[in-house]
Amino acid sequence: MTVDLIEAKCPVCSGSVAARFFPAGEQTLATLAWPASAEAARELPRHPQDFVQCPACTHVWNCRFEYAAIPYERNPNRMFNNGAIWKGYLAQTRDLLLDHLPDAPHVVEIGCGEGHFVRGLAQSRPGGRFVGFDPNAAPETGHGVEFHPRLFEPLADMPAFKPDAVVIRHVLEHLTEPAQLLEALAWGAMSTGRDGWLFAEVPCIDRVFETHRLADFFYEHVSHFTTESFRTLMSRAGEIVALAHGYDGEVIYALVKLTVPAPLRARAKAAAQFASRTLTSRETIAQQLSQLSESGRRVAIWGGTGKAAAFIHHYGADAQRFPLVVDSDPGKVGTFVPGTGQRIEYRDVLKASDVDVIVIPTQWRARDIIAEMSREGIAARQVMIEHNGALIDFFAQAHPY
Repeated sequence: MTVDLIEAKCPVCSGSVAARFFPAGEQTLATLAWPASAEAARELPRHPQDFVQCPACTHVWNCRFEYAAIPYERNPNRMFNNGAIWKGYLAQTRDLLLDHLPDAPHVVEIGCGEGHFVRGLAQSRPGGRFVGFDPNAAPETGHGVEFHPRLFEPLADMPAFKPDAVVIRHVLEHLTEPAQLLEALAWGAMSTGRDGWLFAEVPCIDRVFETHRLADFFYEHVSHFTTESFRTLMSRAGEIVALAHGYDGEVIYALVKLTVPAPLRARAKAAAQFASRTLTSRETIAQQLSQLSESGRRVAIWGGTGKAAAFIHHYGADAQRFPLVVDSDPGKVGTFVPGTGQRIEYRDVLKASDVDVIVIPTQWRARDIIAEMSREGIAARQVMIEHNGALIDFFAQAHPY
């Protein structure tokens, strides 16, 4: 049998190729339509369902899903929570989480629905802070817990609420980018300066492969997790402390210590340091260019497109103060620097008149350009390049070029 492959990004592991899994055709919403009559039910819009599987992590998802088709704002995604076996399972998973929390914990539940799970945690640990987030409120939502009728924003809300634990139950299967949420939670937890836990739970489709049942697949669930794909997703949030199945294998849950690997933290810190230095660099070089302009010296910028244009933009080398821009490429002559508008002249214009300073934005080409200047009889009193956040004299100061 020929495998039908398509290009599609896996929402769990970011793999770029998927195999056709279940071409379910166009169907109506299954849980969130809430039609008021038989006629309304028959006239519901239909949406494409094309389920594919990632060969790398085994995840299954509807590659033609559109989040805009889901009316979460009007109809909440309700779960039936009154079954005796299900209630016992809920108590078991609450205890698993509570065993890792302090006496008065701060807990956030993302997509809390009517709030039964986070409310149960609050009843077990009076004195803590228990917060539910959901863009759609049910009548029961908020009874006994703090409630925010909006989406949770991890990078802003984690440092604001500083939770000891984040709960995400039966939400990840509805998201188009679940890995994005989990990675943001890990980074957000890092910014709080304290340890944080994630408790996540989703339906598990392992039995689909054993029984070939198809009722699991409907439009509102864009993602369908196998044990392997769920484990892969959880690992993107940190250290998996517990991963197990519940409710006779129909759901899978994990307790994860939210962490960011040390090399990634180091790179983020280096990026922050670079970002801080860019402010100083832009101010320093812009000031140096202003001083050159005010000194009355004639300045030419060698290069007017690409990275040379970027240099002109970054440091404010406007056309009024720095009208002379030259290039060695005849194809660029007569065009204009994007954004600032200097007309790009051919380098030979520098032969006809003296120039005091030539600024070469492309440092790595400076030796070639200087050799070209020598060959063509182009002279300047000073050649300057950007290095370590300042303009320096190419010949008089140290640099790696």
